[in-house]
Amino acid sequence: MKIRGAVLEEIGRSRPFAESRPLTVSELELDPPGEGEILVRIEAAGLCHSDLSVVDGNRVRPVPMLLGHEAAGIVEGVGPGVDLALGTRVVMTFLPRCGECSGCRSNGRTPCIPGSAANNAGTLLGGDVRLRRDGVEVKHHLGVSGFATHTVVDRRSVVPVGDDVPPAVAAVLGCAVLTGGGALLNAASPTEGDTIMVVGLGGVGMAAVLTAASLGLGDVIGVDSMPEKLETARELGATSVYTPQELAESGVRAQIVVEAAGNARAFETALAATAPGGTTVTVGLPSPDARASISPLTLVAEARTIVGSYLGSAVPERDIPTYEQMWREGRFPVEKLVSSRITLDGINQAMDELADGKAIRQVIEFDH
Repeated sequence: MKIRGAVLEEIGRSRPFAESRPLTVSELELDPPGEGEILVRIEAAGLCHSDLSVVDGNRVRPVPMLLGHEAAGIVEGVGPGVDLALGTRVVMTFLPRCGECSGCRSNGRTPCIPGSAANNAGTLLGGDVRLRRDGVEVKHHLGVSGFATHTVVDRRSVVPVGDDVPPAVAAVLGCAVLTGGGALLNAASPTEGDTIMVVGLGGVGMAAVLTAASLGLGDVIGVDSMPEKLETARELGATSVYTPQELAESGVRAQIVVEAAGNARAFETALAATAPGGTTVTVGLPSPDARASISPLTLVAEARTIVGSYLGSAVPERDIPTYEQMWREGRFPVEKLVSSRITLDGINQAMDELADGKAIRQVIEFDH
């Protein structure tokens, strides 16, 4: 079938992206779903730093590639062996789990090994590519390729949700909430009275603030260099906010500190702000050559822990229903994470907004 999608033509084009246009919205051919795969009509897709990191070259992927990994839509076709009914709304997740490897047996702690290999190769979990443009193969992005009107994905890349969950909310559950919320619920496991701090208030960081506020265990602190993001963090439930400089001058520390900025300085800020006996959880994805300074003596003397958490140490089929129910009960207003709604044709300009740190979650809405 014919679809429209945003294809990354070349990695590392110069800013502004609105002028260099690394992404081309064009017509593609999409093959029908194979065994264990589904055809999804995309309703909404969020823009994440993991998309930007491919555009700017921090994460090298094969091109041409149809980007987008945080999305939700409606099942319109199924291949053999699929248990989903047509018309089901699904959330797409960017790390499929085979369910059999050592990574899958880690209960979310480490990624699926075949899933990671497929993501690196730009294929679906089964190893196939279902996209072409003018007869030339176009790679899948993290098994999703959600910046398109339709996509074919492996059944293990989606989690069904209720019809009452709005498409934009469903999309954000698949990455920002899984990662930011999971950093707390899965990697940190806070207890009553714990102060929770979040360093870096993009989509993932704001999701962590929202999750921390919904837990109601103790104070919630937001840290970011942009004043407007600090105000948004307050609106989402942060009890106090600081710029990094203000935080350093204040001497404030927390039992649990989540670093969600994805750069070495933010990691160092988070580490310095972790209280004795506390835990630093890092979920940001910095440049591969980034380096940070750590004092081993401080770790020992203050009995502190550093935890790396990929995708919030999540098992999507376990965790997404939890967030869905929290949203349904009115104590987890995920829609507040959506900072703007855009069209597919505005995607290059939206990447500039993301790179400038101006956006929390821009969501592409598809008018079918």
